[in-house]
Amino acid sequence: MMPKRSSLLLAAALAGAGLNAAPAAAQELTLYSGRGESLVAPLIEMFEEQSGIAVEVRYGGTAEMAVLIQEEGDASPADIFWAQDPGALGAVGDLFAPMPDNVLANVPEQLRDDDGRWVAASARARTFIYSPERVGDDEMPASIADLADEQYRGRVGWAPTNGSFQAHLTALRVLLGEEETKAWLEAMIANDTQIYSNNGSQLQAVADGEIDFGLVNHYYLLRQKASDAAFPVDQSLFEDGDAGNLLMAAGVGVLASSDQPEEARQFVEFLLSEEAQSYFAQDNQEFAITEGADNSGIEPSIEDVLAASPDLDLNDIDDLEGTLDLLREVGLL
Repeated sequence: MMPKRSSLLLAAALAGAGLNAAPAAAQELTLYSGRGESLVAPLIEMFEEQSGIAVEVRYGGTAEMAVLIQEEGDASPADIFWAQDPGALGAVGDLFAPMPDNVLANVPEQLRDDDGRWVAASARARTFIYSPERVGDDEMPASIADLADEQYRGRVGWAPTNGSFQAHLTALRVLLGEEETKAWLEAMIANDTQIYSNNGSQLQAVADGEIDFGLVNHYYLLRQKASDAAFPVDQSLFEDGDAGNLLMAAGVGVLASSDQPEEARQFVEFLLSEEAQSYFAQDNQEFAITEGADNSGIEPSIEDVLAASPDLDLNDIDDLEGTLDLLREVGLL
């Protein structure tokens, strides 16, 4: 098959020679999305309507998409990778093209790649959820490490195959070191921590009384509360500075192998537009990240999350493969 760029050049050459050529194919971008379809499909449709550029989306787990891009290399059909965590973005960072300065300027430094290869489109807080009906004030954990204590035996849920959990675990490896992180995982397993497939299933499990605590992204509970204010689950942060608190970037990068880099950057610019940022905050209950963005009504606030988070450069949590190896070693994958 003739590459898109070559077909366009051929069409132009034939037209210049006064010959008829078949019309060029409509513009189409290929997006690999580690973000869930229900969360991002409305935004993709908005972009298509406004730009006239079609987007073919391949959905999958963020880690799965990152591994696929690594395997495909320069032959990847993907123009854009939209991941739910910086670990996956960092893992494929060498395959991204640098973003232009006007795009980078819209994103705070702590929410973009040091080398300008990817930027956040939105952000999420890692929190713990709990049952206000079954958890007393004296049972609230001060640290994520506390969840391995005997009093929490069989009462905690987690999602080892979830991309956000894996990114958080990568952060723990940076903050605590490899051995301490492995010891925590093994202690949690020994404490009968219950396994779920994702954030939402943990949320429902707490509501149903299967578990009393879970480790999730903040916006899942907020979206549930928006439709059911009486939903019997609350969430909180650990004590200030604890490794259990983390502001996570959901970001995007343009593959250097893309044959439509300008159109791909248009998509990134759209995600940073006022319309898209408002969607993230008001419809998805994530944190919008551009200057002046309105995050009112989101709890915990982005300021609270930043104040409670440990000192960590998101560029340092790029060893996704090491985290997957550790999860396999302890039997969670």
